[in-house]
Amino acid sequence: MELDLSPKLAKQVYGGDGGSYHAWCPGELPMLREGNIGAAKLALEKDGFALPRYSDSSKVAYVLQGAGVAGIILPESEEKVVAIKKGDAIALPFGVITWWYNKEDTELVVLFMGDTSKGHKAGQFTDFFLTGSNGIFTGFTNEFVKRAWDVDDDTAKALIGNQTGKGIVKLDANVKMPEPKVDHRKGMALNCEEAPLDTDIKDAGNVVVLNTKNLPLVSQVGLGADLVRLEGNAMCSPGFSCDSALQVTYIVRGSGRLQVVGVDGKRVLETIVKAGNLLIVPRFYVVSKIADPEGLSWFSIITTPNPMFTHLAGSIGAWKAISPEVLQAAFKVSAETEKVFRSKRTNDAIFFPPPK
Repeated sequence: MELDLSPKLAKQVYGGDGGSYHAWCPGELPMLREGNIGAAKLALEKDGFALPRYSDSSKVAYVLQGAGVAGIILPESEEKVVAIKKGDAIALPFGVITWWYNKEDTELVVLFMGDTSKGHKAGQFTDFFLTGSNGIFTGFTNEFVKRAWDVDDDTAKALIGNQTGKGIVKLDANVKMPEPKVDHRKGMALNCEEAPLDTDIKDAGNVVVLNTKNLPLVSQVGLGADLVRLEGNAMCSPGFSCDSALQVTYIVRGSGRLQVVGVDGKRVLETIVKAGNLLIVPRFYVVSKIADPEGLSWFSIITTPNPMFTHLAGSIGAWKAISPEVLQAAFKVSAETEKVFRSKRTNDAIFFPPPK
């Protein structure tokens, strides 16, 4: 039975006045389970507060919209209070405790993608909340809470029962939350919209790659990531991950056409992708995209911290390295046709501008 590779939208899991949490289901997107990949979105309204939690999976977070504050507590480390904004990528290793807060009028939306191979459910994140109606305090008896935290009976009851919200709550406007510290941001977040470009092709597109050099924490997460922005009607070269990694792609903005070719030269997917879609390209499958007139941007994670890709077209295309005689024999074409083929795309790498 062939896997359904078609892109999907996230569905709400829980929410209330403070915001909502959405996730992609392995039942609808089977490649999540096959690839042991989880994906979810957190949306916080003004004064929305995502209660402290930790997860069974390492993740990369990407801020899709708005600005806010993230509390990040790495194992055996002090809390980092980090100002976050649209375009920020944050690596979240195993064992990290996080909380998220939005004090602005604009909704704060954060995307999470990560590895669920060590999680409770393949293709799905399981979060463990420290407080709230489903927090760990509610599972322990008063006696255990009193003894563990050395508090009296009334304090134990307050710790267990006062916070009745689940996952996300709306705080009163006069509640004072920690202010972010500039030095806490260093090494914790990288803004992909402001970072130096790894590739920039005029009138075609650009890419910023997240790796162990510009965000060292990704080595603990075991994932790489990139933000790709295609100009209107531009094309991304057909290519594949050559180190057996999976590529999980979220469409951030715009729309475009996408084709994926798999085993035996079979086109396994041809579709239109739009903002909000998530899709996963199987290992070694070749994928290419053409942006619609308004352009196309996507954020991807790759299941290795320093990903490698082979591009099949362009100035760095694999065809350029193959001997002319081999190409003639392989394509069963004349020397003249081979020369025409090789002479094209000598200046464009990865991204190609629209035809003139």
